[in-house]
Amino acid sequence: MRRLSAIGLWTLVLGGVMVPQVQAGFFPYAYEVYRLPNGLSAILIPMPGSGLVAYYSVVRTGSRDEWEPHRSGFAHFFEHMMFRGTKKYPGEVYDRLVTEMGASANAYTTDDYTCYYMVAARENLEQVMELESDRFQNLNYDETAFKTEAGAVYGEYRKGRVNPWWVLEEELLNTAFDVHTYKHTTIGFEEDIQLMPTLYEYSLSFFRRYYRPDNVVLLIAGDFDKEGVKSLLNKYYGSWEPGYVPPQIQPEPDQKAERFKEVRYNGRTLPILAIGYKGAAFDPQDKMVAAAYVLGELAFGENSEIYKKLVVREQKVQFIQGDFGFNRDPKLYVIYTMVKKEEDIPYVRDQIDATATKFREELVSEEELEKVKSHMTYGFLMELDTPGHVAGNLAPFVALTGGIEAVDQLLTTIQSLRPEDVREAARRFLQNERRTVILLKGVK
Repeated sequence: MRRLSAIGLWTLVLGGVMVPQVQAGFFPYAYEVYRLPNGLSAILIPMPGSGLVAYYSVVRTGSRDEWEPHRSGFAHFFEHMMFRGTKKYPGEVYDRLVTEMGASANAYTTDDYTCYYMVAARENLEQVMELESDRFQNLNYDETAFKTEAGAVYGEYRKGRVNPWWVLEEELLNTAFDVHTYKHTTIGFEEDIQLMPTLYEYSLSFFRRYYRPDNVVLLIAGDFDKEGVKSLLNKYYGSWEPGYVPPQIQPEPDQKAERFKEVRYNGRTLPILAIGYKGAAFDPQDKMVAAAYVLGELAFGENSEIYKKLVVREQKVQFIQGDFGFNRDPKLYVIYTMVKKEEDIPYVRDQIDATATKFREELVSEEELEKVKSHMTYGFLMELDTPGHVAGNLAPFVALTGGIEAVDQLLTTIQSLRPEDVREAARRFLQNERRTVILLKGVK
């Protein structure tokens, strides 16, 4: 009874719940997770002495969450709208205050999340929190401003279409997926973007459903006083009402046969070949997820045999690389290459197939595997040198899992991998019947 009273007093004073301080495993900084009753989580990572604070607001909504028909593109659209500001701090006032602080502020959208960030001097932290909390709770725009920004987004889309990689990615996703929302890129289908100016009321609904404290995680890294930050979190975010509504995303059916599409790009470019294999959802404790990540580097990284052969010795391609990254739902593990001569395309594709076959059938050497494991682990840790780099590198893990425990879990899983795990990952994921091949050619 006495214990319950103590907890009650603690909660009453602070207004939130603190998860015990954590420091274990690979992640080099102690941190605390502070949660408000409305569901908002703040991950506090003190880094005394730098004089700077990185303030990241991670909305766990990206283009993946655009599940309603003809409504793709709204996650990215709100990346634009959030800089329109509020009645208290309109966009031009927000910009002026950021400039006066000497802070850097920006945002980006991915398939799995949207991230807003600011890096400022420690003495400006309260003003940063006031500005950011205000626009997340009180974003204000009328239909005229909405239509103007929707037009700007369409302009961004048309500008992007001049880039062959943009065209390639659109075709790859649209071909590889039938029902899952990964079928469209982050900016959305062109026809949906064209429709966007007529959807003012829908935009308000999108904001009300996803910009809620129970769908947002704050990452605060740098030179600050933890107790003072907790007090400010209650002051500026405590009255934010929860109400997150999860999206209704359909799982993608199993792919039974290879898909191929040749795409004509209306511009000059060397041929680009993309081969995307169906992957797995991110789970930092799943050996196959970690092994696939390592496989991408071993098989198609800059120290791989195929890279040395096609790029260095034979000079058949400009580059080759594997992108076996992480997503909230199963997406694609993709191999990209740019071929110098069109007549070499079949040869290059055969070499990629031979590499996949080799990794399915043979064991990688212990020495080679250890080098890649060490490079991945300590390469990641070496990038955690400033508040901005710490928050920036952790944001994807926060988006995928809601916390940063996944960092230690993933690195621990990577360290546990054996050559047999890499071979098993190759057998599981590098299957021709579960891949999509896109060949993009430019005009001659």
